[in-house]
Amino acid sequence: MTPPRARLVSLADAVEEHVRPGDVLCVLCGHCRWTAAARQVVRRFWGSDPGFTLVMVSLGSLGALFFEGGLVRKVVTTYSGDSFPTYTPNPIFQRGYRAGVEVEHWSILTFSQRLEAAARGLPAVVTGSVAGSDLERNDAFTTVDSPFGPVGLVAPLVPDVTLVHGAVADRRGDVALSEPLLEGVWGAWAARRGVVATVERVVEDLAYLGPRVRIPAHRVLAVVEAPFGAHPGGLFAPGLPVDSYGEDIPFWVEARTATRQGFDEWARHWVLEPATHDEYLQRLGADRLAWLRSRTDPESWHEDAAAHPVDEETPASDWERAAVAAVAELRRVIAECGADAVLAGAGVANLAAWVAVDEERATGGAVELTAELGMLGYRPTPADPYIFNHRTFPATPMLSDASTVLGMVVGGPGTRTVACLGAAQVDRRGNLNSTTLADGTVLVGSGGANDVASRAQACVVVTLARPGRLVDAVDYVTSPGTKVVSVVTDLGVLRKDGDELAIVAVSAGEKAVEERVAAFADACGWDVRVADTVQELAPAARDEVLALRRYDPERLFLA
Repeated sequence: MTPPRARLVSLADAVEEHVRPGDVLCVLCGHCRWTAAARQVVRRFWGSDPGFTLVMVSLGSLGALFFEGGLVRKVVTTYSGDSFPTYTPNPIFQRGYRAGVEVEHWSILTFSQRLEAAARGLPAVVTGSVAGSDLERNDAFTTVDSPFGPVGLVAPLVPDVTLVHGAVADRRGDVALSEPLLEGVWGAWAARRGVVATVERVVEDLAYLGPRVRIPAHRVLAVVEAPFGAHPGGLFAPGLPVDSYGEDIPFWVEARTATRQGFDEWARHWVLEPATHDEYLQRLGADRLAWLRSRTDPESWHEDAAAHPVDEETPASDWERAAVAAVAELRRVIAECGADAVLAGAGVANLAAWVAVDEERATGGAVELTAELGMLGYRPTPADPYIFNHRTFPATPMLSDASTVLGMVVGGPGTRTVACLGAAQVDRRGNLNSTTLADGTVLVGSGGANDVASRAQACVVVTLARPGRLVDAVDYVTSPGTKVVSVVTDLGVLRKDGDELAIVAVSAGEKAVEERVAAFADACGWDVRVADTVQELAPAARDEVLALRRYDPERLFLA
């Protein structure tokens, strides 16, 4: 008997038939970040006010298309901001939220758990995140008493249809994907009607690739063959009959720049005018596509290093002084906790964590790096300051998803994990805010920070000592400060003394120690305590600064 076959259709037909106004629309990100089907949804519904609820773990700069085109009335997410060239709030998201687009902020783990609850047909799933933060305000979270103690619960999140980009599909409609998978495939299993899948290639049979089939045919509404369908995201497809390719970071940067000026023109060129996926690829050009294929080669960092040699002359910046001090503080906390893993947050925090782990391993330590994308034991490559670097995937010994990393590597009884995080605001109790300010301005959101701060063994925070950053009380508690043990800045180090932070170290400088301590205290937005003995940190040594710049030679974060 011939097996049933999913409809292999065009991108336009798939969206026209299966995406409807008013839908709760889930865009599965994984390590791909994007799908050609999302671009087609924008093209099809631009300016028509379809009233979508957009469910997307991380919006990224391209998420602005849904706002600018008037497609969304509500967003359920963990991150509303740019990722390239740096992690920043996006003005189009900010205007949209001020204008009335509703937003539900979640952490990466709880976002995934809500989809998991729906996929499993459960009334709720237990979570160890969110409690003690302002994310508790969400109606879909509650804490209940149980015979086992207080339990945090998240309610199901049910999409109508989920868009996903996979590596390959067979003609029945089975879809194969590769780890790392970030939020996982719960959204595909949870979708009320099913999945619209774009793939690099459709093959006759996937039976020999059974371990890679993560979405079975009965969940798939339509399959679209769309090579480079994750662009400007990338695709990791080891052992599959398609080529891997890296992220198009210049394209992401171009999109981010356009959201500041000329976004409609940019959207017209890249989204509204190309009538088919082939036309879109023609605009990218064969040379660019060939270059993207080369970006998953673990040795391709040499090209970037040659293009951006490390600046060995410029004096250390404020961020670099903070990062150098953070490396030393992290190593102290790693030793104190007997840490097995370090989870590196974004930006300067991850650069400090990378160097700290490098130094630990160089002196015989066994601590490993982990990341919420679903990575444990990865090794960052020089000349690339981004955590989600496709060049690191081939050599990473464990690739999984956020549920594994944030729900087990972090907080699980078998692993001691230390985190290094950043934040827009840190208060006297170590609470962190990266979500919204008192005037209602939306920043970016939690990402995985709440999960890590809720469950890690200890957290070290890296920031600049400025009154707007070090505050008496954060405007919004994105992440509770209970696990924060120290805050490292360009002016010195704060450590927990009881339940409050106190000055324990001051940065090197020409002024007397007492004057530097006073300047540090003035930068804190509260009457900060000063330890009886304040350590004087050594100046940032040249080799320490260069170790950081080796990963960020353009000083995108460090400057």
